[in-house]
Amino acid sequence: MFDNNYSKISKHLTDCLHLSQSPVAICFTDIVPAGLAKPRATVPAGCRFWQDSAHGAFVTEASDHSMCAIGVHTQNLESSPAQQQDLHDALHIFGELGYVTPDDLALIPVLKVHAKYIVYSPLAETPLSPDVVLLLVSVGQTLILSEATQQVENRNAPAMGRPACAVVPQVMNTGGAALSLGCCGARAYLDVLTDDVAIFAIPGVKLEAYAQRITILTKANTMLFKFHEIRRRAVAAGQHPTIKDSLAALG
Repeated sequence: MFDNNYSKISKHLTDCLHLSQSPVAICFTDIVPAGLAKPRATVPAGCRFWQDSAHGAFVTEASDHSMCAIGVHTQNLESSPAQQQDLHDALHIFGELGYVTPDDLALIPVLKVHAKYIVYSPLAETPLSPDVVLLLVSVGQTLILSEATQQVENRNAPAMGRPACAVVPQVMNTGGAALSLGCCGARAYLDVLTDDVAIFAIPGVKLEAYAQRITILTKANTMLFKFHEIRRRAVAAGQHPTIKDSLAALG
């Protein structure tokens, strides 16, 4: 149906789910695709690249993530002594606050593969086959995505908390989709990550399967919503419609 046409898939996902930001592709590589620029500015955390890459492709290396010791850790990037100290200091204050305990650390995913570069881009313009595709979604949009996960993967997608960047290694390491509720850092650094928005991450190898199921589920949800609206109005009017009655009213 899509033949790995990422531009077509991106438009389809955006239209079906009514996304406010285009899907973002993340690719881990040891070879930089020709013509890719570096990020335009220093960012306080690697998750900021999720927002910036919606406007154009670029490539990063460990030094571009230098302000984000947590992100360097979860993405398994080359770490400098200064970043290791930052990570130690961050974990220390997290521990003092009771925000992260020693038991929590083992549960935070860390990317198993090690790559020199990470390419971020709009899905429609990705120069490589994406490893992970990120969607910024509302609760209503996660309904269809969670249903798609049940059908594509025969399981429920985990809902993750801090750190938000851990959703990428979670998906890469397991090969399964995941929902991230974000973290206080990501919500401070990303303007698009408002209180009503979460992050849904899809493994690139399953992207076409997801797009196909989302097509069907979007149509089904639209029809069923109308069906339930009809039943609600009928019951409010004092009627006792059967399923057949409501289906007939649906036309």
